[in-house]
Amino acid sequence: MILRGVLAGFVGLASGAVVSGAVFAFIAAIGVVPRLAKRTATEENIIIYEEAIIWGGIFGATTLIFDFSIPVAPLIIVILSLLAGIFFGVLAMSLAETLDVLPILASRVNVKEGMFWFVLAIALGKAAGSLLYFVVSGFHTPGG
Repeated sequence: MILRGVLAGFVGLASGAVVSGAVFAFIAAIGVVPRLAKRTATEENIIIYEEAIIWGGIFGATTLIFDFSIPVAPLIIVILSLLAGIFFGVLAMSLAETLDVLPILASRVNVKEGMFWFVLAIALGKAAGSLLYFVVSGFHTPGG
């Protein structure tokens, strides 16, 4: 019985290492970090960005394994949630840019102007959907 638990723990740890390695490789392959650093003119801080992503992944995985909480003010939670949303938005747009989704879509639907508004509509739609999901009763059940 103990051997089964040790084996299950090892398989879980190894599987998590492979999946997290794949996620970090995916982020590196689509060039989110260098592109973000270049657009914000902060290329000298690229190591800090990469370290933050790695430690964020480690911390996130740790919170899934161990049941603990850190008492934080609600304003801090709002700020951290906003930052996480910005990161995932940048990740999604970087993936779309890498795969040339927007230029292909623009040529298919014959859009010559207004791509800024199209991208803004996507971002605002995602934000509205997230607010509905987390704020309106019935869309999300905390802890369930």
